[in-house]
Amino acid sequence: MLLSILQYQFIQNAMIASIFASIVCGIIGVIIVEKKLVMMSGGIAHTSYGGVGLGYYLGFEPIIGAFFISILAAMGICFIKRKGGTRSDVVIGLFWSLGMALGILFIALMPGYPPDLSSYLFGSILSVTRADLYLMAVVTLIVVLVISTLFHYWKAYMFDEEFAYLLGIKTAWLEYLLFILIAMSVVVLIRVVGIILVLALFTAPPAIAERLTKSLKLRMIFSVIIGSVFCLAGLFASYVINIASGAVIVILAASVYMMVYIVTSIKKSMRIKKSC
Repeated sequence: MLLSILQYQFIQNAMIASIFASIVCGIIGVIIVEKKLVMMSGGIAHTSYGGVGLGYYLGFEPIIGAFFISILAAMGICFIKRKGGTRSDVVIGLFWSLGMALGILFIALMPGYPPDLSSYLFGSILSVTRADLYLMAVVTLIVVLVISTLFHYWKAYMFDEEFAYLLGIKTAWLEYLLFILIAMSVVVLIRVVGIILVLALFTAPPAIAERLTKSLKLRMIFSVIIGSVFCLAGLFASYVINIASGAVIVILAASVYMMVYIVTSIKKSMRIKKSC
């Protein structure tokens, strides 16, 4: 049965998309979790909905609209965060709700029947096209090159930002770059799990990897592998039982994280008892 499924072009496209998404969320997700930027990433992701609506309204590819709106939101959130003029949670909430509201507004202004946006909200990995794959490939390549080239800078920035600044590393520039990479990563994940479920892939694989090792490089590698397993397993499960792929992937990721959390917590408490 598995071999017969693999003969379909849309399944092959979905598998390639799963790998790209896993690489992106595995690498960027580790930084997001370590820097406690999960909710900010969610704000950027939901703001991208305004770009999807804008694309439909003006007649160009919605994913391109999501790409540019996400980057603008990332720059805006990062700027306000660094200036410290207001609480970051307020900024996130405003961008989050504004993006969703703009998306709804643009769709409402369209003549005729509104398009079905469920694939952008909840993901539709089985409908990934060749054009989507090309965009995902470019974004994945950029993320890998930027992180690997500046790996030691990222390491210093993640674990001690003040020390990195004293070493002469431009932490402000790194933070803006990180937020742009997050925005680009959101575009890759939209087609896999959708805007609403993006946070799960950003957090579950890195959080599980964090439980397995403290090495930054290994955490990224493990996170990529774990994310690939989740995406591929969720893909085939959703195809067999005919349920939205994004939901299956997220449920699988959350369930495995809870199991790993419980097991590692039990082992940790047992070690503490033995040491006492």
